[in-house]
Amino acid sequence: MILAHHPMAKPHPKDRTVLEPFAEFDPSKTSPLSSPSLSISAISLSSQNLIHVGTKDGKLILLSSNTSTLPNPNQDSISTVGPLRSLSITDRPIDSIHTFGEIDRVLILSDGALFLVDSLLLQPVRKLNLPKGVLAVAKRLCHADSASLDWAVDGGSSIQRSQRLLQKLGGGIWVNGTKSRASELQRNGNSVAAVAAVGKKLILIEVDAGGSSVILKEIQGIDGVKTMVWLDESIIVGTVNGYALFFSSTGQGNLIFSLPESSGLPCLKSLWRDKQAILLVDNVGIVVSDQGQPVGGSLAFRHAPDSVGEVGPHVIVVKDGKMDLYHKRMGVHVQSVLFAGEGVGRCVVAVEESGIGDIVVVATPSKVICFRKVSVEEQIKDLLRKKNFKEAIHLVEELECEGEMTKEMLSFVHAQVGFLLLFDLHFEDAVNHFLQSETMQPSEIFPFIMRDPNRWSQLVPRNRYWGLHPPPVPLEDVVDDGLMAIQRAIFLRKAGVDTVADEDFLLNPPSRADLLESAIQNIIRYLQVSRDKDLNSSVKEGVDTLLMYLYRALNHIDEMEQLASSPNSCVVEELETLLDDSGHLRTLAFLYASKGMSSKALAIWRILARNYSAGLWKDPTAERDSRDNCTSLISGQMIAAIEASKLLEEISDQDIVLQHLGWIADIDQELAVRVLTSEKRANQLSPEEVLAAIDSKKVEIHQRYLQWLIDDQDSDDIRFHTLYALSLAKSAIDAVEMESLSQNPNALKLAEANISDFESRIISRNPVRERLQLFLQSSDLYDPEEVLYLIEGSELWLEKAILYRKLGQETSVLQILALKLEDSDAAEQYCVEIGRQDAYMQLLDMYLDPQDGKEPMFKAAVRLLHKHGESLDPLQVLETLSPDMPLQLASDTLLRMLRARVHHHRHGQCFRRLGESTSVSGRDFKRDIIFKPGWLVNRQT
Repeated sequence: MILAHHPMAKPHPKDRTVLEPFAEFDPSKTSPLSSPSLSISAISLSSQNLIHVGTKDGKLILLSSNTSTLPNPNQDSISTVGPLRSLSITDRPIDSIHTFGEIDRVLILSDGALFLVDSLLLQPVRKLNLPKGVLAVAKRLCHADSASLDWAVDGGSSIQRSQRLLQKLGGGIWVNGTKSRASELQRNGNSVAAVAAVGKKLILIEVDAGGSSVILKEIQGIDGVKTMVWLDESIIVGTVNGYALFFSSTGQGNLIFSLPESSGLPCLKSLWRDKQAILLVDNVGIVVSDQGQPVGGSLAFRHAPDSVGEVGPHVIVVKDGKMDLYHKRMGVHVQSVLFAGEGVGRCVVAVEESGIGDIVVVATPSKVICFRKVSVEEQIKDLLRKKNFKEAIHLVEELECEGEMTKEMLSFVHAQVGFLLLFDLHFEDAVNHFLQSETMQPSEIFPFIMRDPNRWSQLVPRNRYWGLHPPPVPLEDVVDDGLMAIQRAIFLRKAGVDTVADEDFLLNPPSRADLLESAIQNIIRYLQVSRDKDLNSSVKEGVDTLLMYLYRALNHIDEMEQLASSPNSCVVEELETLLDDSGHLRTLAFLYASKGMSSKALAIWRILARNYSAGLWKDPTAERDSRDNCTSLISGQMIAAIEASKLLEEISDQDIVLQHLGWIADIDQELAVRVLTSEKRANQLSPEEVLAAIDSKKVEIHQRYLQWLIDDQDSDDIRFHTLYALSLAKSAIDAVEMESLSQNPNALKLAEANISDFESRIISRNPVRERLQLFLQSSDLYDPEEVLYLIEGSELWLEKAILYRKLGQETSVLQILALKLEDSDAAEQYCVEIGRQDAYMQLLDMYLDPQDGKEPMFKAAVRLLHKHGESLDPLQVLETLSPDMPLQLASDTLLRMLRARVHHHRHGQCFRRLGESTSVSGRDFKRDIIFKPGWLVNRQT
């Protein structure tokens, strides 16, 4: 029979579609006897769905539907569902039907008796020999972890399994008062168990595939049982007074809870998947475990249902031609379907006992309507079409938690939701979903940033989604199309046509600029996170390059420079023209440097430094007032020089280094020194070329570089030592001249005009003479005559003394120390170093006859005689003394000299006999030299 969709089975438009009707059947077309009381059962036999319908006149009608012939859910087509055959059971109404799929049998309750038929209604009806007056019957539902499962699975004969069960239950095999049926059970193989309520007893029976049955045990129960389920070892019964629990193994029972006097009839349904049952109290469903304990919260239905079923994670209730689905765990309402008008009478719902089948059957007194489970994919699509994005994600997460959906599918749905939200102009929410998708590729975003075709067009996955959103286009087009859709929705709303557009957008339409900025900001956020993913090189290039595009679009200069200056995969060819045209030269310089294109980077820093100086370019990151212009100029030039110097410190190409050395030195000589003396480059520069390239006016650079060559590079080149000494000497001369000019303000002003501010600071803050003196004393590799020639006409007397000493000109040294510097201690120390008596006599002569019109230095002479006179020849001293020298100044000293002379003479005659060359005090003059290097730096002018 060809049956179409039921015209009244319509889901609510805002509901999630879990079930959809696909066919209906009218029993009156095959049997004129219809009634308001129907019983239904459904089983799956291979790919064929068998539906058993019981009527009030005692007939059992078999309907069939093959799952392979079900129509496409997206098409409004028809399906073939029709009757196979019918069988008269009794002439009384059929109260309930229970399918035993394991043994291909159907158990029927009618007029207080139980009947057994095969599922295809091909064999005669068999009536079970049980006491009259069966009130209710329930099939035993077992789980894999059930304690008494051993008798219900393969392994041993049916009678062995029955005997084990009977031993557990404490009963025997009783059929019509005999045990003769045990052998028949053994021959027929598999069996199932059921419980029947008869009067106040619960009778446990076992039925095998051959239709034979065995009474396993009788349990003292309660009277008036209306409904019943058997879960593993727990039998839960419902009466008008309440619900009670009995254990099949022990026979013990207890009350779960009582029903109020005003409540309706009890209704009970097993939730087989969770080893639970739902007990109804009017319109409230209370979920209990197989131990009778409440589990979680209760389910509140709209009305007290006529019948309850379970499909997947949902509970189905029917009432007055309406079917409602509720989520078992969360208790939320999921779907409503209207399949008949109000007042249609009692309705019944039936599904497979396991709750995992695809078919749900609902019956009214006149119709049988078949529903099928919509695939999860179609459910998600339906929610997305209705823009119920949160519900779609909740569904996928729920299915993933229950193991019915993979993590990959969850990621897929997050990405799909993200694209739908993006085209709905909800960019922040869209990117939030993109970031939750572990399978989405960053390349899927590329078409929203750069128009096709481009370098990365081939990387974009094609046709990966359900076609619920338009193909990707640049963000500008997304925004423009979205704004047009909003305007269209506003027009339709005014015309009275309902739309699914965002209410906030309809009430307060956003501006294009705000939407575009939000889109770019959020795509930036996605690409920033994507940079940390493990991507192939091509995708990395796209991510970084397009990220730079978006930074530039919003003029995020700090982010642009940070990306360009850090390790990145940007494609320079895609960015250099863009950045150059937009004036983002600093970013371009950083980008060149990160790609090893140092020459191009240095050229940009040089241009920027020049433009800063000329006022042709300003930092676009901030606007400064006139008071900060000078600071901005200096800092801009300095930044350019610093960044350039960082590159030059690592470059071994001498031509490039020297090419840029000059402008960097003009800005900061310290940076220039760092460039020249860098240890980071692989090959050092040629000192000759560097020295030739240094501007002669950049004295500090020249000296610092030479010092680095000598001190750090351990150069022993006489040229470098001499150049360094000459440079220091010239600086020292300039410093002395500046010091002398400081007494004359006008002359000082004129001198300062001829030197740079930097050199002036160097002269004033550096003890250049000390550096010169230290170097002249410590180095033996410079040419002292060349240095002496430079400073000959200057006042650098101590430096001259050091040089004369290097040349061995003792007289000149003593003249400078004694007469020019008047440093008696230094002069006497130098005599000690000479180690000869004539040096003292020479010094004494200089004190007494200083020449050049200078007065004799009698005090210095007396001091010299006092300290060293004992070692001098008294006759020579007397000959040297000036006639102008007051005798009383030297009389005491002369007497001590004479006494000491006699004493030394006598001691010298011991020692001559011994052939020793030691003094009285034991000093060996051959080995213990008096010379002490470095004495000359103890005193300064």
